[in-house]
Amino acid sequence: MDRISDKRVTLTIEGHTATICIDRPEKLNALDFEMVLSLERVAVIADNEKGIRVVVITGTGEKSFCAGGDIDAWSSWGAEDFAMKWIRQGHRAFDALARLRHPVIAAINGHCLGGGFELAITADIRIAEEHVKIGQPESGIGIIAGWSGTQRAVRRFGAQAVRRMAIAGEIFDAHTAMGLGLVDKVVRRGESRAAANALADQISARSPSATRLTKLMVNMAEGEEQESSIETLGGFIAASSEDLAKGLDAFRNKRKPAF
Repeated sequence: MDRISDKRVTLTIEGHTATICIDRPEKLNALDFEMVLSLERVAVIADNEKGIRVVVITGTGEKSFCAGGDIDAWSSWGAEDFAMKWIRQGHRAFDALARLRHPVIAAINGHCLGGGFELAITADIRIAEEHVKIGQPESGIGIIAGWSGTQRAVRRFGAQAVRRMAIAGEIFDAHTAMGLGLVDKVVRRGESRAAANALADQISARSPSATRLTKLMVNMAEGEEQESSIETLGGFIAASSEDLAKGLDAFRNKRKPAF
């Protein structure tokens, strides 16, 4: 869409499904700083675009879903810039994706490592192709998983699988990852997009309001943006009441409301 200047992060809408695609195959879809900024922008657009009911996240090609953060993009930064820009902006972008009101499906078409794994776990459901590898290799070069690879990952999958990846450096194949709950379905090479779109159609046929509220409540139970989620749910209930209509009418007509 023309509202995103970085063509390496694209947003397309077809029917009720929006697809966010990381399009940098020559770098295995690794993210530089501008791409991270663009991910936040597309999340905001997708959250507010009318007609969207499901979001799919994927990458271009079959080698890599996302190879994580591009080392060349941050390795020359000082510690303060790395922490206060790279890590904080990554959280802003990935939190925006995880907290989309629409269900999110990750179509994992290739290797899913480091920040790529953190991107995948912003999704509600993950579909992986049988050839992919999944892991968090950051400690092997002296850095940590900084985009919620410990926090959101532990909330969603439990601590032990995260320990095996982030501490021991284990890299899992797709079927092992499914056994650990890291992915929800394994499909053949080249079939993740089709499987994700089929699931998106299945979800889109259900009540969009009930689906969004269900996602919100699941996020609350999981501890994802708890304070905002509680007030969002409360605001939905309040805005649905007759009292609001009476109050607004009284305000517009400059009289005291009769509740």
